[in-house]
Amino acid sequence: MIPFSILDLSQVVEGGTVEESFRNTALMAQAAERAGYHRYWLAEHHGMPAVASSATAVLIGHVGHATSRIRIGSGGIMLPNHSPLVIAEQFGTLAALFPGRVELGLGRAPGTDMRTARALRRDLEAGANSFPNDILELQRLFGAGDDGQVMAMPGIGSNVPLWLLGSSLYSAHLAAALGLPYAFASHFAPDALMDAIAIYRERFQPSAQLDRPYVMAGVMGVVADTDEEAKHHFTSAQLQFINLRRNTRGYFPLPVRNMDEHWTEAERYNVEHTLQYAIVGSPRTAERDLSEFIRVTAIDELIISMPIADLDARLKSIELFAGLETIVRKAA
Repeated sequence: MIPFSILDLSQVVEGGTVEESFRNTALMAQAAERAGYHRYWLAEHHGMPAVASSATAVLIGHVGHATSRIRIGSGGIMLPNHSPLVIAEQFGTLAALFPGRVELGLGRAPGTDMRTARALRRDLEAGANSFPNDILELQRLFGAGDDGQVMAMPGIGSNVPLWLLGSSLYSAHLAAALGLPYAFASHFAPDALMDAIAIYRERFQPSAQLDRPYVMAGVMGVVADTDEEAKHHFTSAQLQFINLRRNTRGYFPLPVRNMDEHWTEAERYNVEHTLQYAIVGSPRTAERDLSEFIRVTAIDELIISMPIADLDARLKSIELFAGLETIVRKAA
């Protein structure tokens, strides 16, 4: 068996509010903890009405107070948007509030459009190019701090575990070189998954944090009593990806009865390709598809994004998906 984890964007559903999305995030985290999930991560995005997790460290603290055992962290913090010192202080604070539970997943993309990225007030080109050095700086700031340089307080001595997130071969090379655990965003960027995993495993260099490769991959997950019900809920995710392609900003869509009324044939092809690894269906269907995904990738851990508008259906999907963990076996 492999661990299951949850990735949350604190979605703001059509007709809902940010306050409701934060309450729902706490309820989801509590449900994930009860069901035995390993981690609960939140993702940094900006300028998107459907996503309320922009102040990611603050929201991780909210989840930490709502739970007691499950590991909490970012999936991820987009480091080019920030000073490493500020992130070290934020996550050092979280580590002091929730000892032994906090981890920091890092990404290189801005997590938004370029106009919003510029408004975050960092040099975009310099931020992306300095990404490897910024990771090393974070490791130093989380370390013993006896070198007479700038100190993160809180943060010093916390040794917050780092993860590298990615959707490309660049991230695979970097995670391997730095000896960090690697999380691939196959839930929305499937094309480089297999090559990235192979490169990471082949080129991995042991580090103080990790002595052997560790791969986590993402999937969209919607499990319901029947295939039809799950597919109906999944139309929300399909609509959201169409809106992103059309550059239409809006709240997380409510599900629809017939997607053919909402997308062109080209859009259908594009969305189905992008979401090809989604696990959508009854427990029996989900077990079959998930078993194949794990067999092919031989991943060490699975992280699931639950793009479901209705809270009760989302909580039920968390419960039903957790039931698959006792059935699905890791491929040899």
